[in-house]
Amino acid sequence: MKDHHINIFFSEEDGGYIADIPDLQHCAAFGDTPEEALTEVLKAKAAWIEAATAEGKPIPPPSFKPVIYQLSKVPA
Repeated sequence: MKDHHINIFFSEEDGGYIADIPDLQHCAAFGDTPEEALTEVLKAKAAWIEAATAEGKPIPPPSFKPVIYQLSKVPA
């Protein structure tokens, strides 16, 4: 089963890790560690989906594919 791609990166400006889900507009979270950022973005994802569902908005299917997978024949 495919799931939404999650990016996690260190932000010098914020002094911590940012996790975001490109398929879900504005769905991002912060953490002091990569693990904390992941935990927080999964909570944000659940809230994002709950809010979209409550408002009758569609949930985008997983479609984001990092460039490295677009350039290779390795499945994502």
